[in-house]
Amino acid sequence: MEMDDERPPANPAESLRLIEQERAAAERGLGAHPLAFFGPWGVAWLAGFGLIFLRFGPDGRVFVSMPPWLPVLGLFALLLGAGVVSGYLAGRAFRHIRGQSSAQGAMYGLSWLLAFLGMGTTLPRFAGHLPEAEAGLLFGSVAVGLTGALHLAGSAIWRDRSLFALGAWIIVINILGTAAGPGWHSLIVSVAGGGGMLLLGVVISFRQRRRR
Repeated sequence: MEMDDERPPANPAESLRLIEQERAAAERGLGAHPLAFFGPWGVAWLAGFGLIFLRFGPDGRVFVSMPPWLPVLGLFALLLGAGVVSGYLAGRAFRHIRGQSSAQGAMYGLSWLLAFLGMGTTLPRFAGHLPEAEAGLLFGSVAVGLTGALHLAGSAIWRDRSLFALGAWIIVINILGTAAGPGWHSLIVSVAGGGGMLLLGVVISFRQRRRR
């Protein structure tokens, strides 16, 4: 005698409902909460680039007096912390995944490392020929633009529209900030970039909660 839960779906609508249930269950099992991934980076950008703006404001203005190295060190420390937190959470969330998806994730993570290693070893060659404010803008704009491009690449790998939207948004605000000039770039990236990541995490979390 065939049990009820072994019978095939009665219609396409029922099939879609079952697929969605399985997807949501897998999502819960992986523990992939959007704020856990977007939150640390959003806070790092909001606070880190905010410190840069307060010390290196437009036209050389100093809003908060502090040693020049302090906001730079603060930004790097926040970014490093965000990387450690998100890496740990990603490792826990996807520790059961093997095969092609695992290889894609590993290559994507390595791409970030190599891209920023290349940036860090190349830009100093040119930054020394620029005024201090413009050199800071060079490093900031290239790093933010590279981040946006890598998000777009990730969206193509996993067909993630949210990641594509974030990458496109980062590139747009980077263009606007670079056009505005030193100081303004840090403010725009802090508020619109860091705040945008936090907002995206909240929106995706809300959508997932509604689907469940």
